[in-house]
Amino acid sequence: MIKVSIMYPTTPEARFDHDYYRDRHMPLVGELLGPACLRWTIDKGVSGRQPDIDPPYVAMCHIYSESVESFQEGFGPNVKQIMNDVGNYTDISPVMQISEVVVD
Repeated sequence: MIKVSIMYPTTPEARFDHDYYRDRHMPLVGELLGPACLRWTIDKGVSGRQPDIDPPYVAMCHIYSESVESFQEGFGPNVKQIMNDVGNYTDISPVMQISEVVVD
């Protein structure tokens, strides 16, 4: 199993609509990916190493899939629609990482 993590770095003056992301964007992604998306989660950054320090990331999502190939089969045909929705909730350029899930 793999996990696709999409992370939105904290930057000064960045815009991120957590409600839209939770209620509209991620359900859309899950629907478009279909069986390539086993499940997804969202993390909302609250602090950095100390409580008075901004978190490194405003938000993150994690999409679980059977394999990189399975994820690409679901994501590839829908990438344009997914990316066209990003401007509705943020102006942050995301960072993406694909990881093997070792313990679940």
